[in-house]
Amino acid sequence: MELVLLTALGVGGATVFGSLIGFGFKKISHKFADYVMAFAAGVMLAAAVLGLILPSLEYGGNFGLLITTAGIFAGALFLNVIDKVVPHLHKLVAGENGGEGADLRKVLLFVSAIAIHNLPEGIAAGVGFGGGDTSRALIVAGGIALQNIPEGMVIIGPMLAAGVTPKRTFLCALMTGLVEVAGALLGFFAVSVAELILPFALAFAGGTMLYVISADMIPETHAHGNQKGATYTLLAGFCVMLAMDVLLG
Repeated sequence: MELVLLTALGVGGATVFGSLIGFGFKKISHKFADYVMAFAAGVMLAAAVLGLILPSLEYGGNFGLLITTAGIFAGALFLNVIDKVVPHLHKLVAGENGGEGADLRKVLLFVSAIAIHNLPEGIAAGVGFGGGDTSRALIVAGGIALQNIPEGMVIIGPMLAAGVTPKRTFLCALMTGLVEVAGALLGFFAVSVAELILPFALAFAGGTMLYVISADMIPETHAHGNQKGATYTLLAGFCVMLAMDVLLG
């Protein structure tokens, strides 16, 4: 339990750490942001496949393929519904839903959007520990944490430019990090209490991560003319996590 709590704090704290880096740079070039985000996408892709989807197949037994497939699509559909309910994050950051000033309502909407998208990531980290395979759970949590660092970096500048005060910007980053901590603990306890849902829960978490990679991260890294470099950076991130999986046995 202590390891789960420490890992949850680490996953959530990665967003805060990234935001602190973001305060230092404020203006990050599209090329740099694309490469960092692409590397994180590769890390998450490997974590989703190696740490969540493959274990789901193993735990599912004779019905592993059916359960895993259903879980992946359920996770993707879950985030698809969220995307329809909550405006896309980049639109909120860029101020496309209002003027240049950021009032309290816009700030709250922005925080809510990030929190809702971060919750499944936290659950994914916690679900891994629920299966009892610590090595794979740490791989998933590490992949999510690495993704959270650039995410925290790239949201700071636009928020400050939109008129949000530095103090409130940091509090936003802190709140979204805490949501991931709560999600990790929720995922761990849910699977621990009901082990029968473990295969589906693993696949569901993997599906949410695949959806984020395909619907948000890859299109964003290919939107500024850096698609070739971003592709190779994604492959590098994938191979880094693949090496970690092999080294951790």
